[in-house]
Amino acid sequence: MISVCADLDDETAALRTVIDAGGAGALERPTPAEGWSVRDQITHLAYFDRAAVTAVTEPERFAAESAAMMSDASGGEDGILALGRQRDVLAWWRDERAAMTEVFRRLDPRQRIPWYGPPMSALSFATARLMETWAHGQDVVDALGGRRPATDRLRHVAHIGVRARPFSYATRGLTAPDAEVYVALTAPSGETWEWGSPAENRVTGPALDFCLVVTQRRHVADTSLVIEGPAATEWMSVAQAFAGPPGPGRQPGQFPS
Repeated sequence: MISVCADLDDETAALRTVIDAGGAGALERPTPAEGWSVRDQITHLAYFDRAAVTAVTEPERFAAESAAMMSDASGGEDGILALGRQRDVLAWWRDERAAMTEVFRRLDPRQRIPWYGPPMSALSFATARLMETWAHGQDVVDALGGRRPATDRLRHVAHIGVRARPFSYATRGLTAPDAEVYVALTAPSGETWEWGSPAENRVTGPALDFCLVVTQRRHVADTSLVIEGPAATEWMSVAQAFAGPPGPGRQPGQFPS
């Protein structure tokens, strides 16, 4: 938990550096997520950091609040984004993120924590918060034209992307094929990360590109990934590492490589 939280702190700092370099008006710049500004992206992170603390420390309250949110026509998102338009959103995020990581560091990695989907282990939960930070951070990077060097922290994102293959189908009411898909990615450090055994269906290429696809921040056609086999091709067309309903993704050519 301490190691993952350290990576989460570093990912947080990397995103804050991009925002600070964006200059005056950075928070109000529109992002590739339709209708969302940079401020809205940070609001989303801050709110769910707070929800994460509630899920750990007050699970009954979290259950009630999450049920109320899911019953809202917008999934509660309209009200959440309104909160960030009424305050110093960067200070809010700083405080909520610090509170969350303080709680996470004390948890048993195997402790089960309720969330908006199935409960997760504390270790998976912390990893998912890092993935969300990186994914929403990519929208901020794209909006501001910023620079955020790829690091081996991407392994957390890639791992969730691989593990979420069945969910990518289930959230669309589909059944994942039984065929195994071998994934071999080149890390920013040059190391090779592998999941599964070599098989007919495979996804290979830069870890950064894989993470951009499974978080739906790039269309697979705009990456250097090599996709082989029908099961791998189908998976990359629906891949989704984040919880919730299917996302709209990005259109081919929106961010050419």
